Amino acid sequence: MDLADLYRDVIVDHNKRPRNFGRLEHPNRDAEGHNPLCGDRLHVFLDVEDDLIRDVRFEGKGCAISTASASLMTEAIKGKRLAEVRHLFEEVHDMLTRQDAPVPADLGKLAALSGVREFPARVKCASLCWHTLNAALARAAAPATTE
Repeated sequence: MDLADLYRDVIVDHNKRPRNFGRLEHPNRDAEGHNPLCGDRLHVFLDVEDDLIRDVRFEGKGCAISTASASLMTEAIKGKRLAEVRHLFEEVHDMLTRQDAPVPADLGKLAALSGVREFPARVKCASLCWHTLNAALARAAAPATTE
């Protein structure tokens, strides 16, 4: 299976059956995100304890790429230390925004998002959840945006 097939299959799967979708009962951090260009909106809920993401969920409405990226992100960060999450954000952001960036071997299923680079207008769809995650971690008052 080549990367294009993987990209398509993973995006379709995570859009149809998003993981960790829904509200978290008692989050201690959360943030809203909005992509004004295409109308994607999401809310990320976190339970962070002792520098560890114990639980994460999201809800909202968006395109297939936005939903799949949020689903993949929640799977990837659950149980990770905050330093690991920041590193993951940098790797994913670099992979999405630099055409010549190599796809890091340690990304697992997140590597499927590299296919978004072929559609520059969709990079913001894939990165919205990551910016919203950063806003939640920073306890930002304003909604995260891709603009």
